[in-house]
Amino acid sequence: MFLIGCGAGFSGDRTDAAVPVIQTLSQAGLPAAIFFETLGERTLALGQVRKQKDPNQGYEPLLAEFITPILHDCVRFNIPIIGNFGAANPPAAAQLIKKIAHELGLDDIKIAVIEGDDIAATLDIENTPVWEGDGSIAVDKTALISANAYLGARAVTDALRAGADVVVAGRLADPALALGPIMAHYNWSWDDWDVLAQLTLAGHLLECGAQVTGGYFADPGRKDVTDLARVGFPIAEIREDASFVMTKPASTGGMVTLATVKEQLLYEVHDPANYITPDVVLDITGVELTEVGPDRVLVQGAKGRPRPDQLKVTAGFAGDWLGEAEISYAGPNAAQRASLAAEVVKERLNIRQIEVASRFDLVGLSSVFDNQAGDLLSRREVADAQDIRLRMAVSAATKPPVEQALQELSALYCTGPAGGGGIRSQLRHRIQTLSYLVPRAQVQSRFYFI
Repeated sequence: MFLIGCGAGFSGDRTDAAVPVIQTLSQAGLPAAIFFETLGERTLALGQVRKQKDPNQGYEPLLAEFITPILHDCVRFNIPIIGNFGAANPPAAAQLIKKIAHELGLDDIKIAVIEGDDIAATLDIENTPVWEGDGSIAVDKTALISANAYLGARAVTDALRAGADVVVAGRLADPALALGPIMAHYNWSWDDWDVLAQLTLAGHLLECGAQVTGGYFADPGRKDVTDLARVGFPIAEIREDASFVMTKPASTGGMVTLATVKEQLLYEVHDPANYITPDVVLDITGVELTEVGPDRVLVQGAKGRPRPDQLKVTAGFAGDWLGEAEISYAGPNAAQRASLAAEVVKERLNIRQIEVASRFDLVGLSSVFDNQAGDLLSRREVADAQDIRLRMAVSAATKPPVEQALQELSALYCTGPAGGGGIRSQLRHRIQTLSYLVPRAQVQSRFYFI
């Protein structure tokens, strides 16, 4: 049996979550690995921006916090670490890990870097088909920041078989973070599609961390989860027949049940019969789940078909400027005062001819479910609302009009309705992303040791 655990499910995840996972893996005395999934399309593009400003940056900002608490035990117990925490700059991330290892007295550590996902220099933007889901999005194609292909698991497997203690990658497909070490242990064939489907499914269930152990599942009074503050991150026990049991460290909170596994099983799956990854096309329509003990769910029955001929590439482009500002109103007539404040700012934008796209929300009354025109708000009864935060969002192609709009909301301190306070604002240059499909032969992944 082979054990694989998840130490993070996104950039910004809990930095101590991997500790009980490593404790469990080391105590089991079985071959094991741990992976960190910290990369999204937005976070990768932001990493590219940081790298452009500083060639030594561009990797996961919390990398040191994730790695330092577990690195010594991982090396001691021969538990490889795999992560896409290299983001836009895997070599720099590897150098940071090497520095941490030196400080821990681990100078013999073997760190592998996966390369090949960054194809910005070779991608023909004008003649490459856009993925059908992004066909209606308009971008300035001359403002390309990044282009990263979703790599499969094979380079990870190769690096681990070559003795890597840590594998640092950029844009890997999320399930490949688990598939790579499992394949390195079991040495199954890369065209055994049903096996690859089962293992990819394990990676899919593991990849978002605590989502499968009760984190995103919790809904008080409907779906209660115990000790969410100490929620355990998932571990998969991979069997010789490629079936596996989803579980978690016994000392942690949360839970692994049929319901939590089912929710994560369907997460981000648009077509259950055709979940496309770089390594296999996964069919989960025949998957069977069986509760085999407390916090233990057996998963089997996935089917697979040959890997696709094309790979997904996410390209990032410099976009417009976004400004956000908020102000609070509380007590009697709060919603009416907040509404008046919004009208004042709207009129000021007209008076000064500040050309921005804008949206106003009354947080606490109408925000998440409203549209940009505020139609829902216009139909709401607001008389009893006592605690309102007015939020304004504005955007424009250039920075100055956004700055001017934010200043108008700040001016409400003395020129707006009574009782406004707690103004906060932020301004940032947005990145737009488009997904493309490229021939597999155009993307070559490989590894090297630093």
